[in-house]
Amino acid sequence: MRNLSDFRFHRLFTGAAVIFLASASLARAEDWPQWRGANRDGLSAETGLLDTWPESGPPPLWKAEGIGGGYASPAIAGGKVFGSGFENGEEFVWALSEADGKQLWKTTIAKVGYENIEAKYATGPRATPTVDGDRVYCLGAAGDLACLETESGKLVWSKNLVKDFGGELMSGWGFSEAPLIDGDRLVCTPGGAQGAVAALDKATGEAVWRSKDLADPASYSAVVAAEIGGKKHYVVLTGASLAGIDPENGAVLWRADRAGKSFVVATPIVEGDQVFVTSSDVGSQLFTVTASGGSFAVAETYKSLKLKNDWGGAVKVGDHVYADNGATFVALDFKTGDMTTRARMIGECGVGYAEGHLYLQNPDGVVALVEAKPDALTEKSRFTQPEAEGKKGYAVPTIANGRLYLRALDTLVAYDIKKP
Repeated sequence: MRNLSDFRFHRLFTGAAVIFLASASLARAEDWPQWRGANRDGLSAETGLLDTWPESGPPPLWKAEGIGGGYASPAIAGGKVFGSGFENGEEFVWALSEADGKQLWKTTIAKVGYENIEAKYATGPRATPTVDGDRVYCLGAAGDLACLETESGKLVWSKNLVKDFGGELMSGWGFSEAPLIDGDRLVCTPGGAQGAVAALDKATGEAVWRSKDLADPASYSAVVAAEIGGKKHYVVLTGASLAGIDPENGAVLWRADRAGKSFVVATPIVEGDQVFVTSSDVGSQLFTVTASGGSFAVAETYKSLKLKNDWGGAVKVGDHVYADNGATFVALDFKTGDMTTRARMIGECGVGYAEGHLYLQNPDGVVALVEAKPDALTEKSRFTQPEAEGKKGYAVPTIANGRLYLRALDTLVAYDIKKP
């Protein structure tokens, strides 16, 4: 790891081209303590951010190298940056100082060979850690789930979703879900015949219940917690279903058939009694959940082929959903599924949002700042990370405390995006 006080970029500008969650008690309002931020929606509430960047990108503050291979975006909480990596047959979790990027600790959580993971994607873990008070929870690509102390990195407990819970994935890309912490429970999706969804005691890792009536293989999408019809649900998107699970006992409250293909990645977006989902090949759908006499039913409101999001996810801003549709980037009306605008940006990309702008990052390290309006997508700035040259990464931009964090496999760079 080294500080970037003398770091200079050599690459120039490239051509045009709801959630309820018991988040970290120690996290500041501007922290990003888990996957897609405090509310798992990809939205940052920060203000006073740059609305354009220099051609070489916003000013870098520090660069952490040697963090291990991996696709997982970091989590930021309590003055620390948490992430995971893979090197020499070991998966590990690390913590860096938010101030300067120096390594505070690094703990091995599993020795793995990735033999059962698609070789093209055997670089490292995919799941963003989840920070909850003085604990951090992380899931490895082979299903190793670990709880560690945030201060010391000491391992508290570990489980394996396959060996301990009979887990099964819909295809061979490796476990990717970020664990959900809700009160005293850790909620995850091992998949498989014992029950697709599992609630564990977050203090011990022991199973509390399984969703026995939903036994789909797991997808790569993360569970979200939401109140629908006056009751909390765990909303899960598998390769075969969209379902609402009762947090009390794992019972299926409602379920809709939704057959994915080789992978289903994007996190569901819940607004009131409606759930928006999107995935490659299948397209986008909005489902409406209705409550009556303590029972729930679900029906498809619309299906749109205008948005088939592969891996980068979608964000809902106001009444519209924004995401890439492969070569183009689109905005859909959340209620109707109508496409209101589209533009060529940087291709498939991870997406985050803050203060009227989308932050995009593609697998080749091209990063763009895009003004988001329902009727127009305007690219304000673009640069290419030098650290990403020759690599293929699938991390999503992270926005926290006036900084933009971008990962390029074994390197993480923190950029200053706060206005002077």
